[in-house]
Amino acid sequence: MRIVDTPTTRSELPFPRLIEALRALFVQGCEVPARHSHRIDVPGGEAGTVLLMPAWRSSHHFGLKTVAIFPGNARRGLPGLHATYTLFDATTGVPLAQLDGTEVTSRRTAAASALAASFLARVDASRLLIVGAGRVASLLAPAMQAVRPLRKVTVWNRDPLRAQQLATDLAAQGFAADATQDLERAAGEADLISCATLSHTALIHGAWLRPGTHLDLIGGFTPAMRESDAECFSRAQVYVDTPEALAKSGDVLQAVAEGRFSATQLRGTLTELCRGERAGRESADQITLFKSVGTALEDLAAAELVWDRLTRNSA
Repeated sequence: MRIVDTPTTRSELPFPRLIEALRALFVQGCEVPARHSHRIDVPGGEAGTVLLMPAWRSSHHFGLKTVAIFPGNARRGLPGLHATYTLFDATTGVPLAQLDGTEVTSRRTAAASALAASFLARVDASRLLIVGAGRVASLLAPAMQAVRPLRKVTVWNRDPLRAQQLATDLAAQGFAADATQDLERAAGEADLISCATLSHTALIHGAWLRPGTHLDLIGGFTPAMRESDAECFSRAQVYVDTPEALAKSGDVLQAVAEGRFSATQLRGTLTELCRGERAGRESADQITLFKSVGTALEDLAAAELVWDRLTRNSA
């Protein structure tokens, strides 16, 4: 079994190529059983969550990701998410490679948001607001730049120092980036808003969104978590990565509970967008919303991309 380290995993997943790999597998499809989710109590701290996420293509590859999400790690100076990914031969079950699952998760998550934005954001969207300053948040500007002509990136985080650090890092990569503490104003000026947090309270309010905005919600992957208020859902054309979001996303479930959204109002999934079965943005004034909870299909697409490139290069 080949061990693929973090730098190699990262270098083999450039966003333009990864976005297209995701698009291709959403069109083709694969087997994705429901993920297993387990709570791990942490005495005196926030509970952790362990996810087991399998996916496979018969006669091709089988992949299994193990994800450990511990929100309390921020106080320990540690990332909140760690993951491993194992790729197998789907015909024989022989393990082929062990990849950095954290790198796979972070990059495919940002790439999935960019893929959705390629259908849902205005073609001239150039002002990106990033809400959050963690690992996934740090990748959103380069991912979105692969599909939209970014000219300005603004970062907000509850910790202003972390927001400023991310803005500084993005500026070093060539982005016109700054940090803000005025989230309402920044949201009202943005063409694209992408939230990647572990928040349990609404950060973005629907009243702030101007016509033409695209709102991308990455956090809120449990019923108790939330990044947006219900008015975001009542004002927007809503899309999800998979139907699982309707059952697990706190943003969706709380909007439903407040009577501001129902499953019948869902405009489509990322699979349907990629296959051309549902329309994306239909006018410049529409407010669009994409809620993702992640799917093992994306992990498999990323892992296969790494494996195919490595085996091709070593042939």
